[in-house]
Amino acid sequence: MITADRWFEDYEVGERRTTVGRTITEADIVIHAGQTGDFFPHHMDAEWAATQPMGARIAHGTLVLSIAVGMTAGDINPQSMSYGYDRIRFVKPVLIGDTVTVSAEIVGKRDHVKRPDELGYVDELVTVLNQRGETVLVLTHLYLVNKRS
Repeated sequence: MITADRWFEDYEVGERRTTVGRTITEADIVIHAGQTGDFFPHHMDAEWAATQPMGARIAHGTLVLSIAVGMTAGDINPQSMSYGYDRIRFVKPVLIGDTVTVSAEIVGKRDHVKRPDELGYVDELVTVLNQRGETVLVLTHLYLVNKRS
């Protein structure tokens, strides 16, 4: 969905948004393994995983990251683009059947070093919670955003 233009000046530190839940399925894990080539037994071997501390297969951290970023990407702002991700931490494992929600909070803004009159960076802290309210993943999503000039 395309929304109205949102310029650097329009973002406010402290603003927050939260998604609805999404349940992680076995199909998610199998598809992600096929796309990435990561067939590590923690994700794919139910018998082996049952002998490990978690007692069950766990979702790939990169799968949870991809789903979380997708859950927050419902609107397209032509004045902004993703610049990358910092401080990615896989805090707790996500199991098949866990339902995750995502909150995203604007935590910082700064001028572009080389083009401060045209561009700025907006930092968004992304926190992924499971159905028990436990943090399973955190990261900072960096946006490069046009300024009104």
